[in-house]
Amino acid sequence: MALPVSADLVRPASPRLARVFDAALVAGFSLLIALSAQVAIPLPFTPVPVTLQTFAVILAGCLLGSGRGAFAALLYLAEGSAGLPFFSGGTAGLAHLVGPTGGYLVGCVAAAFVAGLLCERGLARGWAGRLAALVIADLTVFVFGVAWLGAVTGLDKAVVLGFVPFVVGDALKIAVAWCLLEGAAMFARGKEARSAG
Repeated sequence: MALPVSADLVRPASPRLARVFDAALVAGFSLLIALSAQVAIPLPFTPVPVTLQTFAVILAGCLLGSGRGAFAALLYLAEGSAGLPFFSGGTAGLAHLVGPTGGYLVGCVAAAFVAGLLCERGLARGWAGRLAALVIADLTVFVFGVAWLGAVTGLDKAVVLGFVPFVVGDALKIAVAWCLLEGAAMFARGKEARSAG
């Protein structure tokens, strides 16, 4: 049985309100992912820009769970593909999904799902588990992205262009996301203590 994630702790008991709550979370996090993608730094030697997008994606998965997290990332892709300026640097269009960075976009859906699934399966009970879930989810984006880019450039070159330059930046994103998850865990423990009292 799946363990509750942070969003479940504040989810309304009423089934109707719970559905509205879930829809609002999915929509809200799709917008958060879109907003984070606007923080984009193009690098002259690679088609893959530095963005905060993966930060929002892995955080969404951990906080919302596998289903809602993946739906938020999927909605983000649908919004950007439909023409909303949600992809990195305010770009849009279906061409992004089939271009050299398309694997990273698809990987966002997989990463949100993986992060949520790991949390639901109990990996994120302690601080080390939460960190592991974030690292595994972040690497999931790169597995998809590098494999996709490698179809164009060759795998060795794709690793150099699409993974190595981002290791330090993604470590920082993971650290910030981990701090936020630690705060959410402290909130959850406080809520449980108040309920027990």
